[in-house]
Amino acid sequence: MVGLVVNPRSGTDVRRAVAAAGSVTVEDKANVVRRVVLGAREAGVDRFVVHTDTHRIVQRATETMKGLDLHWLDHQMTFTEEDTVSAVAAMRDLGCGVVVVLGGDGTNRAAARAWPDLVVVPLSTGTNNAFPVLAEATVAGAAAGHVATGRVPVDEVTRRAMVVRVRPDGAAEPDDLALVDAVAVDDPYLGSFELFEPANLRTAVLSRADPAAVGFAGVGGLIEPVGLDEDAGLLIRFGPAEDCDRVVRGPTAPGHYADLGLAEVRRLAPGEEVAVDGPLLLAFDGERKRRLVAGERVHLSVVRDGPWVVDVADVMARVAADGVYLSPGRD
Repeated sequence: MVGLVVNPRSGTDVRRAVAAAGSVTVEDKANVVRRVVLGAREAGVDRFVVHTDTHRIVQRATETMKGLDLHWLDHQMTFTEEDTVSAVAAMRDLGCGVVVVLGGDGTNRAAARAWPDLVVVPLSTGTNNAFPVLAEATVAGAAAGHVATGRVPVDEVTRRAMVVRVRPDGAAEPDDLALVDAVAVDDPYLGSFELFEPANLRTAVLSRADPAAVGFAGVGGLIEPVGLDEDAGLLIRFGPAEDCDRVVRGPTAPGHYADLGLAEVRRLAPGEEVAVDGPLLLAFDGERKRRLVAGERVHLSVVRDGPWVVDVADVMARVAADGVYLSPGRD
């Protein structure tokens, strides 16, 4: 079975409105779902676990398909990321071999919260898309199908992601995570508000730093690149641009650049902890999620214990080498 998670609100938040990025429409997402399902069916999958949403995205995508077995999850909707958490937890319990997630970094973070050992094909339909892979949806669906049916060994075509873990001071274990970046912001507002104001930025801990990305992973990549296969993270402490020896001009959101003063930049070893003290807000993967009050401290560390991300190109290269899509021609 293949699980399908579609965030109807991904790619529509305020960062899209104030930066130079367009929204991802319901029709766009339905088209992606349709191609994913068609690709997976060609790979031998007919059973999908799906969830409802207010825009009926999966229904729109599949209503003309015949012989399709859709298992609809029945849970109370909260219209928050907890809907994704509940859906992915149910997909885990039902035995899905792989889950295809349509969303950005925040949607995939919610999926990872539900299932630490998640095998995922993350497709980009969000605002910050450092975690999702760039793959055509038909091919991504085919790759998911080949993994779900066991045609390719899952442990040979997946890579476990580096993530940022959040451990409260005094606690033995982390209680939260970010897939790409955890950013401390001196600002009073929770929610998906833009993180554009350089004066409010304090500290960022990144699980990756890619100069070809947008967001803080892209900013970090312009300073000190950290590849997906490296067991390392990146710490950035920000300061007023006029007071810092170095300033980076980076893409903090799609189409939006800012000058960021750099008080400290250094690589982090796996598991090395960075203390962050309140009063501050912590933003995880672009969304402000956690308020630290005065006297409260958390420890951020980068470790390789995140979801297992399917390498779509590797899967398709293997099935092509096996001649899966070939058949004898006519005499």
